Amino acid sequence: MDTLRVALIGYGTGGAVFHAPLISAAPELELAAVVTADPDRRASVRSRYPDTEILDRTDPVWAGGYDLVVVTTPNRSHVSLARAALDAGLPVVVDKPVAPTAAEARSLAGGPLVVPFHNRRWDGDFRTVARLCSSGALGRVLRFESRFTRWRPQIKPGWKETADPAAAGGVLYDLGSHLIDQAITLFGPPSSVHAEIDVRRPDAEAADDAFVALTHANGVRSHLWMSAISADLGPRFRVLGDRAAYTSYGLDGQEAQLRDGRTPDDPGFGVTPPEAYGLLGTPGRTQPHPTEHGRYQDFYPAVAAAIRGEAPPPVTLDDAVAGLEVIETALGRVL
Repeated sequence: MDTLRVALIGYGTGGAVFHAPLISAAPELELAAVVTADPDRRASVRSRYPDTEILDRTDPVWAGGYDLVVVTTPNRSHVSLARAALDAGLPVVVDKPVAPTAAEARSLAGGPLVVPFHNRRWDGDFRTVARLCSSGALGRVLRFESRFTRWRPQIKPGWKETADPAAAGGVLYDLGSHLIDQAITLFGPPSSVHAEIDVRRPDAEAADDAFVALTHANGVRSHLWMSAISADLGPRFRVLGDRAAYTSYGLDGQEAQLRDGRTPDDPGFGVTPPEAYGLLGTPGRTQPHPTEHGRYQDFYPAVAAAIRGEAPPPVTLDDAVAGLEVIETALGRVL
C-alpha cells in the first residue's frame, strides 16, 4: 500500500528526538513536512531530512496532501492543533499529555482517529514488568512501585516550569503522565487516588516533587514517584508479588540512544546490556532477569495499521482521559 504522508508540527525535543526519527523508521510512513518557524530547527530538519518540506505555519497542513498530523508542541497548544487537524478530516497523534484536563481531551472524540503518544509503554523495562505480571512469574502482584526521578536542583527555564494551569507544566503532567499510564495499563483504572505534590526548589513555580498512590479494583497498590529534586534516584521498578519480586534500576536507554542520533535501524537499539538487567526472585535467591528489547519503533506502524482499519490504535483517547482523570483527582486533593 502507499505510504502515509505525515506532517509533524513542532521540532523541539519531542519532534527532533522522538517523532521524526520514529516516523522515518516506519516503512508505512513518510515524513513529508515539518512545521517550525525557528531558523536553527529549520536548518536541523534540512540537514537530517533533506527530502522533507519545511513549513513555517500550519495553514498548508489543513489544506490537504497529508494523511496524518503529529502534534508535538508545548502542552497548551495540543488541543487547538489537534482540533484543527480533526476539523480538516485528518487523524492525529498528540504528544502527552493530550490536554490539561480530561474534559478537553474528551472534546476531541467523535471524529477522525486520535492517538496519544504514550511511548513509554514500549520501554524495555516496562515490557519486562508487563510480561512478568502476565506470566505469573511474580504470583499475585501486591504492590507496584515506579519511579521517574531526576536530580535537577537548578531550574531550567521554559514552559514546563510555569504554574499556569493551561500550560500543564510540572512533574505530575510531564513525568506522571507516563507513570500513571503504565500503572493503568497493567492493573486498570484506580478506585482511589492519594497524592502528595510539592514545590521544593527555591524560585520554582510548578510542582517539582510528587508521589501518587493508586488502589486498583484488583487490590494492587501502585506507588508512583516523580521528581526533579531527587538526590537518590531509587529503583525504576519494584514489583512485589506473593511468589517473587522484580527490581530494576535506571531508565530505558532508547531516549538516550535517540538523543545520540541513533535510530531503530541501528544494531543494538533498544537493547539493555546484561549488567543492567533487573533482579527477579526472593531474598537471598535473586537472579538477573533479561530485559525485553525496547520497541519505540512499533508505535508508528501500529498507528498506520489503525488508520487503515487493520487494527485498533496502539493507545486510545480513552487511555489518555483515564490518566488525566487521575492527575485531576491528585491535584484536587492538594488544596
